[in-house]
Amino acid sequence: MNVDTKLVRQLAELLDETGLTEIEVEDEGRKIRVARQISGVVAAAPVAVAAAPAAAATAPAAAAPAETDLKSHPGAVKSPMVGTVYLSAEPGSAPFIKEGAAVSAGDTLVIVEAMKVMNPIQAPKSGKVVKICVANEQPVEYDQPLVVIE
Repeated sequence: MNVDTKLVRQLAELLDETGLTEIEVEDEGRKIRVARQISGVVAAAPVAVAAAPAAAATAPAAAAPAETDLKSHPGAVKSPMVGTVYLSAEPGSAPFIKEGAAVSAGDTLVIVEAMKVMNPIQAPKSGKVVKICVANEQPVEYDQPLVVIE
């Protein structure tokens, strides 16, 4: 496998410039992911995350095929970035969408917060929301399905 070290260095520099912890690019069937760990965050992360896998030890095996199916679904609206998803504009307000609701192209579906910037994720087409794939305040990865519109 030929690794484009120049591209890897550019991505690493981009991580430093933006403060992101990871970045992934895909081009012509080749995928490159560059990630870094920040020592202050790494120490706190296992404590917060450790309880969730223990409580749902059997759930990941069942959930994995469903997410794979959703990722290839033609109506899947995927996260364009790593961040935290919000289903409403502010705590306590009504969610942007509900399953079964009709949406128009350009309607805000969710917000993904990345680096303290709120990024509205808009409907690429009109249709019916058949599935909301994420929970409020859930961390999301790049290319993770957020909503399915048919």
